[in-house]
Amino acid sequence: MHNWSDADAAVVALTRELVAIPSESGSSNTVICEHLQALLRQGGFEVEWLQYLDAARQPKVSIVARKGSGHGGAGFFSHIDTVPGQPAEWEPWNPVVKDGKIYGRASCDMKGPLAATIVAALRAKTLAKPVVIVITADEEVGFGGATQVAAESQLLKGNWPDMGVIAEPTRLIPVRAHKGACQITVTARGVAAHTSMDTGISATMLLAPLLAEITEYSRQFKKDRRFMDADFHPPTNGFNITINDGGCPANVTAAKTVVQFNFRTMPAVATALVKDHICARAQAHGFEVETGGWDAVDTPRSAPVIRLGEQLTGLDAATVPYGTDALVFQAHVPLLILGPGDIAQAHTIGEWVEIEQLQRAVPIYERFISAVCA
Repeated sequence: MHNWSDADAAVVALTRELVAIPSESGSSNTVICEHLQALLRQGGFEVEWLQYLDAARQPKVSIVARKGSGHGGAGFFSHIDTVPGQPAEWEPWNPVVKDGKIYGRASCDMKGPLAATIVAALRAKTLAKPVVIVITADEEVGFGGATQVAAESQLLKGNWPDMGVIAEPTRLIPVRAHKGACQITVTARGVAAHTSMDTGISATMLLAPLLAEITEYSRQFKKDRRFMDADFHPPTNGFNITINDGGCPANVTAAKTVVQFNFRTMPAVATALVKDHICARAQAHGFEVETGGWDAVDTPRSAPVIRLGEQLTGLDAATVPYGTDALVFQAHVPLLILGPGDIAQAHTIGEWVEIEQLQRAVPIYERFISAVCA
């Protein structure tokens, strides 16, 4: 049993508890979600369980929990999946407290921040409007959980929070905007044959002229203002190219090669110009083209949720280059990104979060609930 009246101790204990339960994106997260479901129900939340099978047929679970009645209220959004623990390098699921920090996989990204939101929500009393906790699967690998929650949650259907916090680590600096993503997938098809016969057609070689063209085109991205947004650091789009020929051996011509052009989208950038140019050139070469991605998050500074975040922290709202579940949820609720911890620690060997940050987060989240749910 947790002593929720002692918030400082509770957030440390719950962070360690969650870190100790592995929930890598490549595995099922059922065990940790069962634990969270029991905890939230014990705290008076109604809990909705949403599940799907990922591409590897692993069951993935997201949770939507609500305490209090009525419409609107305050929402907290976190993900429970983590990048690989890499146990050969350290002890990722053995949460250690040392020198004012909690060490362990996802202590920073983002089981510590999730713990802070839960402690704040469980301590909330006499709510005129409800408080909602959303915990998603697969944020690290494509937002599958958030997408299902947005489409299928019955608790949220027709009754989304008035304002929400994405609790990703921002060092408790309010964040109003972050980059999105654009992915262009180009497929070339050749003819497989043993290279000694010299009768095959390499799909990879067919793609070579396009790769050269787009590589040359991409040189503009770091010097042409049309492709930059000064509100972000860095202001550039992080353009990247990856190639997959299915592991074709060196003595066989590739029958199929897939190239992905990826870049970060930003509000003030000519994203459509880049996307349309790459697609047009790929189609001109006769290749198959598919596109996907997410719009950038760009909440105006004047939005009430951003003003509230600035008021609660005493800091001006900033921007960040990485992505969050806000990419999905922004269509349904005005969002502020605000969480304890430093994103520089995310995904690292020896990942840690400062205990002082976790403990400062709880009263900030409590004041957010009071302001929105009073």
